[in-house]
Amino acid sequence: MSNLSAAFRLMRAGWILTREGVISALPVEGLSGLPAFGHKIAGILARPRARHMQRSERMSRAMNKLGPSYVKLGQFLATRPDIVGRDVAADLELLQDRLDFFPQADAVSAIEGSLGRKIDDLYLHFDAPIAAASMAQVHPAEIMKDGSRQKVAVKVIRPGVRHRFARDLEGFYMVARMQERHVPFTRRLRPVQVVETLQQTTRIEMDLRLEAAALSEIAENIKDDAGFRVPNVDWERTGRDVLTLEWIDGIKMSDVSALEAAGFNLKKLAETLIQSFLRHTLRDGFFHADMHPGNLFVDHQGLIVAVDFGITGRLNKQQRRFLAEILYGFITRDYMRVAEVHFEAGYVPHTHDVASFAQAIRAIGEPIHGQPAETISMGKLLTLLFEVTELFDMETRPELVMLQKTMVVVEGVSRMLNPRFNMWKAADPVVGGWIRDNLGPKRIATDLKDGVKAALKLAEAAPEIAAKTEKLHSDLMYMSENGLRFDAQTAEAIGKAEARHTRWGRIALWVIALTLLYIAVRVS
Repeated sequence: MSNLSAAFRLMRAGWILTREGVISALPVEGLSGLPAFGHKIAGILARPRARHMQRSERMSRAMNKLGPSYVKLGQFLATRPDIVGRDVAADLELLQDRLDFFPQADAVSAIEGSLGRKIDDLYLHFDAPIAAASMAQVHPAEIMKDGSRQKVAVKVIRPGVRHRFARDLEGFYMVARMQERHVPFTRRLRPVQVVETLQQTTRIEMDLRLEAAALSEIAENIKDDAGFRVPNVDWERTGRDVLTLEWIDGIKMSDVSALEAAGFNLKKLAETLIQSFLRHTLRDGFFHADMHPGNLFVDHQGLIVAVDFGITGRLNKQQRRFLAEILYGFITRDYMRVAEVHFEAGYVPHTHDVASFAQAIRAIGEPIHGQPAETISMGKLLTLLFEVTELFDMETRPELVMLQKTMVVVEGVSRMLNPRFNMWKAADPVVGGWIRDNLGPKRIATDLKDGVKAALKLAEAAPEIAAKTEKLHSDLMYMSENGLRFDAQTAEAIGKAEARHTRWGRIALWVIALTLLYIAVRVS
C-alpha cells in the first residue's frame, strides 16, 4: 500500500510539472520514439501562461507548488550537473524558496517543545518572521547576555516537514530504483545512492543541533585565520527544532555597489574568499557547501561572514591528496601523474589504459595553458575533468561533485567582486603550501605516524578479533554438520513476506483477467 500511495503522489507531481511547463522546457536532444512523443504531449498540456515563462521560473513555480521536499530536491540537483545537465543545473540554482510563513504560535510551540522552557524565559522579545524557506523560517529576537541586550537570529523548523519529506522520499526511491533497473546507462550515476545522499543531508538539515555543531567546528578550525568568520552559536537556546545565532549586521556580497560605497577593498575580499574556501577544503577537509552570495556578508570590520550551514561537505585525507595532485599535475603539465592518481584512488577501473587516460587529460590541460591566468577557472577545470572521466567509466563521486560545484560558485563570487581575478595566483599560497606539506617529505613522516597509530589500534583490538574469529569458526563448523537453520522470528518474517507477494500476485492476475475480458467484450 505504501508503494501505491507513493505512485499516486508521483503521478500528481508529474501532472504539476507538466501543467507548469517544466517537462516541455527540458532539453529534447537525442529523444526519439515514445519519449519524444511524450515531450510533445507535455507541451500541449502545459498552461498557456507557462509557455511564455523562462525555464527557471517554471521550475520555481512547480517546485513551490509541490512543497518543501521538492524544493529541497531541486536545490540538491542543482549541485549535480552530472545528473541533470549543466543548463538545467544552472536553472535550478535560481530556485528560491517562496513558501509562506507559518504561524507565530507554531514557531513558539516548536521552540518551547524543543527547549523545554517558556518563550518569555528564553527571549526578551521574539518578533515576527523575516524569511521563510523550505525547511525553516527565521525570526529576529533579543536576549540578555553578559548584562546587555543582544540581537539574535532564531531559526525554527517548519512544522510537519519531517513527515512530509519522509513520505515524498518513498516516491524518490521508487523512481531511482526503476531508473537503475530499466535505464542501464544511468547506473554509473548511482541514482539510489543520490537519493540516499539527499536523505542524509536533509536529515542533518532538519536537526538544527547538527547545523550548530557544523558552525562550531568551522569556528574552531578558523580561529587563527584572518578575514573570515562565522556567527556565534547560543547553545543555551539551541535544540533539534530551534537554532539561535548571533545577528549579523553586514552587507551581502551580492551587493557590490554597496560594498564599494562602504569603502571595502573588493580585490582583497575576492582573494580572502577563495583562499578561505581552499583552506577549509584542503587543510580541514570540511567546507561550507552552499556559499552563494546570499549566504555571505561583509561585516563592519571588513570580515567575510558565512551563514546557513545546513549543507556542508567533507573530504578525507586521500580525497584531499587526490584533489591537490590533480591541481599540481595540471599546473606542471604532468598529465601522466594526474592519470595515475585516478587509478591509484580507484576512481577509474583498471580495465582502462593509463596512457590513453593521460591523453584525454592532456586534451583538457593544454588549451588551459594557452589562456590568460585570470580567465582560468579551477571549478570549470574539474567540470571538464569529470566529463572526460565519464568516457572511462568513472563512477560518480558525490563528495567531489559537491566540491566542484561549490568551487564554481565561490569563484563566481570572487570574479563578481573582481572581474580580472587571478584564481591561480590567489590560490597559490594555500594550494602550494598544502602540496609542500602533504606531497613532499612531510607526507612520509605523516604517513608513518598514521601507520604507527593504526598498528597500535590493531594490536589493542587483537584479542577481540581473535575471539570473534574463533566464534565464527565454531559457527561455520556447526553449520557444516547440522545445516543452516532459521530461528522462529526469521521463519515467520519470510512466511509473511511470501504471503504478501502472493496476495499482490493474485490481485495482479485478477486485474489482467478483467482487462482481457473487457477487451474481448469490446472487440465482439
